[in-house]
Amino acid sequence: MHVPDGFINAPTSAVTGVIAAGAVAVSLRGARRELDERTAPLAGLVAAFIFAVQMLNFPVAAGTSGHLLGGALAAILVGPYTGVLCVCVVLLMQGILFADGGLTALGVNITDMALVTTVVAYAVFRGLVKVLPRRRRSVTVASFVAALLSVPAASVAFTLIYAVGGTTDVAIGKVATAMIGVHVLIGIGEAAITALTVGAVIAVRPDLVYGARGLEQRLKLRVGGELVDAPAAGPAPVPAAATTARPHRKLWITGLVTSLVLAGFVSFYASASPDGLEKVAHDKGIDQKEEAHASADSPLADYGVKDISDARLSGGLAGVIGVGVTVAVGSGVFWVVRRRRTAGSETPSSQAAA
Repeated sequence: MHVPDGFINAPTSAVTGVIAAGAVAVSLRGARRELDERTAPLAGLVAAFIFAVQMLNFPVAAGTSGHLLGGALAAILVGPYTGVLCVCVVLLMQGILFADGGLTALGVNITDMALVTTVVAYAVFRGLVKVLPRRRRSVTVASFVAALLSVPAASVAFTLIYAVGGTTDVAIGKVATAMIGVHVLIGIGEAAITALTVGAVIAVRPDLVYGARGLEQRLKLRVGGELVDAPAAGPAPVPAAATTARPHRKLWITGLVTSLVLAGFVSFYASASPDGLEKVAHDKGIDQKEEAHASADSPLADYGVKDISDARLSGGLAGVIGVGVTVAVGSGVFWVVRRRRTAGSETPSSQAAA
């Protein structure tokens, strides 16, 4: 789904750039509310994990592959505003370092892959968890459906953007049919990855899944033959430092190691077939005016390290570098946003005391 330079004309790319900038601005503001002591340490890791899993193209049809988009996964794990920022960090790293996704098309890609997938997925997810039984399994089921629908939604968004500003003369009906058809199949893979990941985190630390908050059932007691809610027990006092550090360290290390293994080793066995957009673009002629990437000379272009001839070593090292840079940049961004939240919450109390 990474749109290269040249697919969409300059005016439309500029408009999507404005939309993307607005989405980032709104998300930065919203993320200040989401990035609490549970979410903040995991947000950078979520971005790195999405980067790693996006390297694992899986076959979906003859000669076509797909990969995770990640909007649904990020929104459910760390919140929709923070989720948009996670995918934005991934797209920025991919575009600058790996020449994956055009730089002039960055607004298109953020609008399509970060904004549309996250908004659609989280809206579907919240709607489902309201009607499903209040159980952990319901969160996993809702994650599957939300992720499944988010991918064809992104393909529809691309089709609409192409209808407005495509640089080649291809019947929009043909583009829509091909894009939606193949991305429904890719959506199945997205749904499976998202549900498995969310389910794995819920199994060990359900309190760290943003989308699962507030779903705990109150303990019931039988009084006079009737079931009533048990009184809420107050939490035992825990030192602040322990509260911040203890919940995340083990999960964070496990997630980082998993991301490094996926990007550094498992990615070598990913499908080499073109992904859904590449296949449709080639078959329908959308790529006739594709432009060379501005970062084509990057030492990490095409997910390989320049001057390393061994393909396995080159790709694996590039993947490890990508995970490391993404987790560092993502963690830095979310640390700053979290600091602004903390500063903003302390100011009123300080003024009141004065």
